Amino acid sequence: MSKRTDSWHSPRLDRTVEVRRWGDIGTPVLVFPTAGGDAEEIERFHVIDACSQLLHEGRIKIYSCDSVNGRALLTGEGDSLHQSWLLRQFIEFIRYELVPLIRSDCGDDDVEINTAGSSIGAYNAVTSLCRYPDVFTAAIAMSGTYDLRRFVNGPVSEDFAWASPTQFVPQLDGEHLDLLRSRYVVIPCGEGANEDISESWRLADVLGGVNVPNRVVSWGTDWPHDWQTWREMLPLYLDELVP
Repeated sequence: MSKRTDSWHSPRLDRTVEVRRWGDIGTPVLVFPTAGGDAEEIERFHVIDACSQLLHEGRIKIYSCDSVNGRALLTGEGDSLHQSWLLRQFIEFIRYELVPLIRSDCGDDDVEINTAGSSIGAYNAVTSLCRYPDVFTAAIAMSGTYDLRRFVNGPVSEDFAWASPTQFVPQLDGEHLDLLRSRYVVIPCGEGANEDISESWRLADVLGGVNVPNRVVSWGTDWPHDWQTWREMLPLYLDELVP
């Protein structure tokens, strides 16, 4: 199984972003890190090992990138208006900078991509899918945090609502909504230490309110908000989604 690293200075984010890829062939899966994570986080925490069978069978290729917006919220970068701006810019970076790289690497300018992530990574996975269902087909949103307002101390701009699926999804209509209704979001969450499954149910209510297919799965009280949970979840749901 090969591994590739790319990095470039993003004009949208005004910083250098690193991207990693694991695997050679198969359905591309973009796995977002947690809030303070980087492109290698899922390897350090053995998520790549957990998905090794799917990778070696050639069913998937996994990509990951630095958590630019999550890290800004975690470290308090800039003021609340800057953070609102960065939430939107990161999602646009994914669509207009990272997606072309993934498609070039796959040798297919139209290949569709699955997303996944845990905690704030789940937020990025869902937001990317809901904003750009022409590119992304399914999201695995594990132990997600979807209302980021409590992490932003101060007034927010319209960019915050643009990048908040619980706010913008109910406003969608037309072809965008029709296409999103052909996509799918699976929302697994534990109910152990530091988990809050109410966030998952709230997201499901928003998606279901506009008839976007989704499924919340409770893993129960034995599963905490931590890597041992996500190492079990991700390969299980990828196996369901990927041919």
